[in-house]
Formats: sequence, C-alpha cells, structure tokens
Amino acid sequence: MTGPPCTARHIHHVCIAVRDIEAALASYTAMFDLEEADIRDVEDQGVRAALVRIGGSELEFIEPTDPDGGIARFIDKRGEGLHHVCFEVDNLQETLDGLAARDVQLIDRSPRRGLAGMIAFLHPRATSGALIELVDRDTVGR
Repeated sequence: MTGPPCTARHIHHVCIAVRDIEAALASYTAMFDLEEADIRDVEDQGVRAALVRIGGSELEFIEPTDPDGGIARFIDKRGEGLHHVCFEVDNLQETLDGLAARDVQLIDRSPRRGLAGMIAFLHPRATSGALIELVDRDTVGR
C-alpha cells in the first residue's frame, strides 16, 4: 500500500444495533451501573441513537426508525448485536484521502455529520469483514 497510514488514536466507541433502544439502555445501565444517556434521532441515518460513556470510550446503541433502512436490514439478517467499531483520528478528510490513495475501499469519501461528530465509514471488504467508523478528533461531541 502506498500513501500515508491512518493513525487511530483510540477506540472512540463500539456500536450495538438493537430493536428497542430504551430496553437496551435500561438493561446496560442497570447491569453495568452506567449513567443514563440521551436518545437522539439521526434522521439521515434512519436511527435513534445514544452514546453511553464508559471510562475513556463509549457504547453507542442504534435502533432503526426506517423499517426498510440499513440498520433494520442488518438486524433482520444478523439479529441484534455488534454493528461497528469507531476509531478516533486526526484530520478525517486527510485520513480518508490517504486511505483512498492506498486503495482502501471506503463507504464515505468525505466526512459527514454523525452522532459522535464528523464521521466516515470504511467498507467491511477492506477490514476483514468488520464495519469500521472513523470520527474526527476535532469534532467529537459537536
């Protein structure tokens, strides 16, 4: 591979796809003594989502709001469970450009607004079957 490497700073969050976000949050909150989280609609992604802080990382929960959307199809095909892992990076656009130069298959060629900040996804074919999200360190929480 040629081009600059992608430097992941740390795991920002792990995402779990669920059918009922309120029930999942209640269960995890009780089981692991977590703080309660706000649920937000992410309309362009067809989900209701929440981030729950655990130490220096977070757990994200996503519930489909579009019965024909990607998350609903994911749950129908695979059941509830791990959806993706998110790495925090510096300068997301530069990172995407470097990955593209290295012929890494991207889902997003440009950053877009997500629950955690400005995000982009790498295609699972490029990452041994895992869906990887990248979040720009400078936009986390904005």
